[in-house]
Parts: sequence; C-alpha cells; structure tokens
Amino acid sequence: MIRYFLVICSFVDLQNIAMSIEVRNITKLYGEQKALDDVSFTVNSGEVVGFLGPNGAGKSTLMKTLVGVIHPNSGVALINNIDVSADPFTIKSLIGYLPEHNPLYTDMYVKEFLTFIGNLHRVKNLQQRVDDLVELTGLGMEKHKKISMLSKGYRQRVGLAQALIHDPEVLILDEPTTGLDPNQIVDIRNLIKEVGKTKTVMLSTHIMQEVEAVCSKVIIISKGKIVANENQDDLKLHAQGGDTSVFVEFTEDIDPEFFKGIDSVLRVTKIGARGWMLLVEKNGDPRVAIFNKAVQQGATIITLQTQEKHLEDVFHELTLDGNR
Repeated sequence: MIRYFLVICSFVDLQNIAMSIEVRNITKLYGEQKALDDVSFTVNSGEVVGFLGPNGAGKSTLMKTLVGVIHPNSGVALINNIDVSADPFTIKSLIGYLPEHNPLYTDMYVKEFLTFIGNLHRVKNLQQRVDDLVELTGLGMEKHKKISMLSKGYRQRVGLAQALIHDPEVLILDEPTTGLDPNQIVDIRNLIKEVGKTKTVMLSTHIMQEVEAVCSKVIIISKGKIVANENQDDLKLHAQGGDTSVFVEFTEDIDPEFFKGIDSVLRVTKIGARGWMLLVEKNGDPRVAIFNKAVQQGATIITLQTQEKHLEDVFHELTLDGNR
C-alpha cells in the first residue's frame, strides 16, 4: 500500500495559543461518497501537528479546502480566524503554497521568476525581498540561471522561495521532498525547519521519518473521519494500551521464573534462543531491577533496552482494517 501523510507544522512559542488553522465540522461529498465526514480540529500557533491518512482518506480534499480550491458541503475552515470560503483573496495573502508538482516557468531566470511572482503579490521593497529569499533558500549560485537548467532539488528551493515571497503567515507544502536524493531531502527539511521558526507550516509527505522528526502532535484520518488526535508520544502509548515493552537478552538460558517479583512487568514472552520481551505497565521501567537480579544470580545480559513503538506501527493499527 502506498501511503501519504499530511503534516501541519509550527515552530513558534508554545505558550502562544492563538489558532492558525481551525476546521469546524467540515463535510465534503462527491456524489454519495463522503470524502470528509464532519471533520473538526484546530492547529494552534506553537503546535507541530502531523495530519496522516492512507490514500483516499480525505487528506488532499482537506488541503484543497484550506487553500480555497474546494468548497465543503457543510462546515467551515478558518485561517487566522478568517473564513476561507468567504474571503478567498485575504486567505491567499496569508498562505504560501507549494503544490506537489511544482508549476515553475522554466524559461525564466531564477531572480526574474521570483520578481514576477513578487509583483503579482505587490510586494514592497521587492528586490531586497528577492535577494533575502535567494540567500535564505541557498540559491545564490543559481540565481542567474534559467530554471530549466536547475536540478530538482534547486527547483524545489525556487518553489519554496516563490511560496514565501509575500511573507505569508501559513505555509502549505505538498510533497516538497518527492524525487529528491538523500542529501537534497536533508537540505530541504532543514530549510523548512528554519522557515518554520516564524511561520505555521503545513507539510504533506510520505516519508515517515519526517513526521517523527518535526511533528509532536498527530491527527490521523481514515475514511474521512478523524480516528486519532493527540500528542505523538501519547498516541504511541495509547496504541499499545498504555503499556511499553522492554527487550532483554542473556548469554545463557534463563528460566521465566527469573522475572517474577520484578515490579511493573505484566507479561513475559520468549524471543529467539535467549531473548525475552517484557510487557511493562505505563511509566514502569524494570531495567535496573533486571540488571541487579542478573548480577545477583551470575547471569550475563547482552541486551537490555526499551522497545519504542514507531509512528508507522500506530498508523498501521489505526487504519489498516478499514483500508485493505
């Protein structure tokens, strides 16, 4: 299954609770099919939110709703408390948008293109703004080249620069690292982090590592409905029933009775020849007790570590049954 993930990111003061994005009871129908089914959530300035879902879950429909391309059948989307459908021109001044397929004018030079886009937005002190963005996006060596001569990585930088040219408050990026090599992905990811220090960024990606690296809160949608909406760490914990796991491996055979009497251990499962997986109650950590008991009994531990549940595992558990 090919999976795509929509990520909403902000990297500003966590004490600022002003809402950048608010979605209230949005429903969108295509014929009799509900692409979005009474969807509601908020993104506060200072939150790092990942919006995830399998193909067909409604992510793209929601993204297009937020930029004013699609109008919902019911409900409302707000950007900085402004109704997207009621005031689309103001919304366009607040949002910078980089679509998945970057629509650049490839016969134009980099600075020429950015100047052209800036004029459309009536940017003041435009040449200074262009120079600042060229520096910010690392386009200095390429600024006098035609866009057609640029690599995909540098074209993505140009696309990001044009999305930023009018200094929007909200930045929406759809698959900005698709097709890039590992070095380019790191460069673009770092650039997005830098830009995100002063803006709310909505990032769509199918690279799970990006979600785990930059987003703390996660919203998961499946079949047009929200199925999870919480802090990433709490989401992983709740997906495994509030419990965590510890893996321990010895150099010799150990009787399962070894683990009796160790606080917080709920269940013990043999893994391989000499390994054991321990289900541990929430906030429990038996590693010190296991180590001390092994020393007392003359047993040798070669591995002793907590087993963190990855976001991909959580996503799989919450969406697989409804999306086979």
